[in-house]
Amino acid sequence: MKKELGIAPCGLACCLCSENTACPGCRAEGCRDRDRCENRTCSMEKGLEGCWQCPEETCRKGLLAKPKPCGFTLFIRKHGMARLLTCLEANEARGIVYHRQGITGDYDGIEDPARLERLLLTGKQEPYPGPGAR
Repeated sequence: MKKELGIAPCGLACCLCSENTACPGCRAEGCRDRDRCENRTCSMEKGLEGCWQCPEETCRKGLLAKPKPCGFTLFIRKHGMARLLTCLEANEARGIVYHRQGITGDYDGIEDPARLERLLLTGKQEPYPGPGAR
């Protein structure tokens, strides 16, 4: 885990991104998506570190339309950045994978933010509840 890369304004974990061998992280000058990232631009215009600080709690623009960044943003809003980083690091040690074969990892595909929060806090995978289940 490269903690110095931190968390992107949208909530994604630059610190665990499998592309971070060459990527300097979303906050760095060398980020290739820097100028076209809607969440980064919006956060900067509002003077915020990230979407988790925004008063528009129901905003789903940009990457917040996807479950993982939205869930991570909600986690930071509730538990704080330090706790997210601690949980991600502990889960990495437990074998929870942020990325696998490109971008699919253990945090992906979890639609329910509460279920994602439980995975972050406990490092325990829950069985897939099936279509339509909450």
